[in-house]
Amino acid sequence: MNHAIARVTATSAALDMIAALRDRHGPLMFFQSGGCCDGSTPMCYPAGEFSISDTDVYLGNLDGTPFYMGREQFEYWEHTQLIIDVVEGNGGMFSLDNGTGRRFLTRSRLFSDEELAMLQPA
Repeated sequence: MNHAIARVTATSAALDMIAALRDRHGPLMFFQSGGCCDGSTPMCYPAGEFSISDTDVYLGNLDGTPFYMGREQFEYWEHTQLIIDVVEGNGGMFSLDNGTGRRFLTRSRLFSDEELAMLQPA
């Protein structure tokens, strides 16, 4: 049986923070920043507040919260699983984690050859 491998996952701490932000702000979405104002950080927004275009790639859901990345950036990360975590610090200027004393952080690992063979197209 061929099981799909997740392109994006989250630690339990990140899932807890997503749930807390969802309780406060309603449905959410993520966009992996490409390094402009807030560096390369996962940005959390109220669902629909950040415009997704044809040049963005849907990577998957984190507890029902969609996660996107720009296609050009995805070309560098397509062989890598993104692992969203939470650490102490200030969130991105426009991200909902700003002001909580914690921020989302992207960790990563390379997919194995076997996992690459099981990946669904993005």
